[in-house]
Order: sequence, then structure tokens, then C-alpha cells
Amino acid sequence: MTRSIVVDGVSKQFTLRYHRTLKQMMVAKARRQAVKDTFSAIDDVSFTVEQGESVGLMGLNGSGKSTMLKMISGVMRPDAGKVLTRGRIAGLIATGAGFHPQLTGRENIYINAAINGMSEAETNARFDEIVDFADIGRFLDTPVAHYSSGMSARLGFSVAIHVDSDIFLADEVLAVGDKPFKKKCMAKREEIREGGRTLFYVSHAPGSVRKMCDRVIVLEQGRVGFDGDVAEGIRYLKYDEPKRSDEDDIDDELGADI
Repeated sequence: MTRSIVVDGVSKQFTLRYHRTLKQMMVAKARRQAVKDTFSAIDDVSFTVEQGESVGLMGLNGSGKSTMLKMISGVMRPDAGKVLTRGRIAGLIATGAGFHPQLTGRENIYINAAINGMSEAETNARFDEIVDFADIGRFLDTPVAHYSSGMSARLGFSVAIHVDSDIFLADEVLAVGDKPFKKKCMAKREEIREGGRTLFYVSHAPGSVRKMCDRVIVLEQGRVGFDGDVAEGIRYLKYDEPKRSDEDDIDDELGADI
């Protein structure tokens, strides 16, 4: 099979600074206190994703999931190792990413589509579909600065989902928005999966992962703790414990617990 994503010995570190001003730093140094520290968000991680696979990236908060997704998307570069991808990448890894707040929703559709690699002709051809899916109504020609977080997420997700890509990435985007929109997103993700595109996304929602994924990768403190069967991965995280009610099951499948 064709490899879609290759992560080979990847590490990423960040610097924690304990003081903001030069005065604070000088005082801390005089007292022999630490002024900064480093931590490993990703530590020597390796895995391969084949074309057409649907992979859920799971783990507790702070395990390195979003950092890994950003390196796969090209937003970040690893400090060590390499990340290789094949084909066009689309997706939404942050609410409102790529939007200019002073421009209208209409104008931002074209900007965001261009960021995702779409030509103006492609955007024109899919413009009505994007607007219809986002369902922002009369706010299309209103500056995005006046949008709620849910409206921005719907518009960004709608652009990303309509990009003709080989790899689709999503990072907890369904945490905002109402249930009808979440259901539309689930249906679109099923279309992506059935269409042979690679689906790679972060989720804390076991119901969604069970429905959409062929495989689960679990990160623990920046390292791969588990890579394999979906049901086993969920049990590994102890996410298969009984729910409080039927309503919890519905929210869980839609990703409301992210």
C-alpha cells in the first residue's frame, strides 16, 4: 500500500519562561532561581499511516496530540526526526485559523481556501456548497470579528471539508456548535472515509472513534503508549467505562466531551 504519513523518530521541545520582564529575570538570577525550563511535547515518536486509513489520535490532555497534528500539517517543524506526507493536506486544527477578523465571511472563504491549496476556480465551483454547509445565513457578508466561536468553526470546517485533499486532519473541531451541525460533520467525515482519503484526527470521544476509525494511536507524555485496534486502544485509556446516561452516549459519539 501507499504510505500517506510517515513519522520517523520525531521529537519536539518547548521552552517554559517563568518571568516576563528583564527585571524579574535579573531578580530571579540573583536569587539563583530558574528563569526558564524546557519540556518534551513529543519524544522520539514513530508511526506510519497508509493511504485511506482512518486513524484516531487519543491521549490525556497535555500528551502531545495537537503538537503532533501541527507537525503533520506543516504548521510546526520537529526538532529531531522527520515527518513526511503524500498529497494535499486539508483540515482544521484550530478554530478560526487563517481568518482575518476584519474581512467578511465571503472574503475569508477565499483566503482560507487558498491556504488549503484551492485555486480560485475550485473555490468558485464549491462556494455554494461551502456556504450551505456552514449555515451562517445573512452573516456571510459580515466581518468575521462579529462571529461567535461556533460560527467561525462552522465556516472554517466547511471550507476544509470541501477541499479536494488526500489527507484530512481535524483537531477537536466538533467541540463547538450544536448537535445538528455535529451530525452533519459526522456524515461528512464518513464521506471522506468512504472516498478513500486518509483521515487523521484528535478526539477524546470514544463513540466517534469507534464509528470512524480503523486504528488508534495513544500518546502518553509525548510518547506512543499504544498503536493498534480501536477497541483495545479505548480500553487502554479506560474510556470504556459505563456512561451516566443515554444522553452521555449521544454527546460522546458527537464529540461533545472534547
